[in-house]
Amino acid sequence: MSGHSHFATIKRQKAANDSVKGNIFSKMARAIMIAAKSGGDPDMNFRLRVEIDKARGVNMPKENIERAIAKATTEALNLEEISYEGFGPSGVNVIIEAATDNKNRTAQEIKNALDKAGGSLAGPGAVLFNFEHKGYLLLKKDSDPQTQMLKIIDMGVEDVEETDDGIEVYVAPDKLSATKKILEGAGAEILETELQMKPKNPVEVSDDQAKKVLALLSALEDFDDVQKVFTNIK
Repeated sequence: MSGHSHFATIKRQKAANDSVKGNIFSKMARAIMIAAKSGGDPDMNFRLRVEIDKARGVNMPKENIERAIAKATTEALNLEEISYEGFGPSGVNVIIEAATDNKNRTAQEIKNALDKAGGSLAGPGAVLFNFEHKGYLLLKKDSDPQTQMLKIIDMGVEDVEETDDGIEVYVAPDKLSATKKILEGAGAEILETELQMKPKNPVEVSDDQAKKVLALLSALEDFDDVQKVFTNIK
């Protein structure tokens, strides 16, 4: 199992556990509020549409979603979206996306986590050039994954990969919602939908190194301010 697939599995298990604690709803609300700052109509704001779909995917109550949108569009929102770049164990690249009302607190928490893992916080642009912004969907495999992938490719998506967790599909960010509708219309079961930073050149790491990286990423995601974490391990 690749590190990427392993981490994807861990994220889904962790999301299920966090859902019980309510942590995932808090993160979802922040993501929706940040997206809604550009407009509260999901039909006109594709990013908001993606975040709402993701919130529904973890069974976030409708009233929570509507409250987050209302707060972002009717109040002075004291939330700022910031991306941090750094290096983890073995020098792997890490991008941390956060939504915070206190930049100093968030930066210090992230720096401490990276330092503790043997990594370091880096300046803007240090690792960003190794990633590209993509829309991501994870589909449940059917009985014939190869035929399934060929059908998906014919739909005009940018990239399709089979993993242990399912079929990963990548598209341009602004085509994510439309692609999701097309795939669902074709009978596909969508397990996950997300805007991601995809590594251009994933690096191989040993099992021991992967465990250290995965532990760091999980620790970073435990911070309330952190929304998403990406790495370039393969």
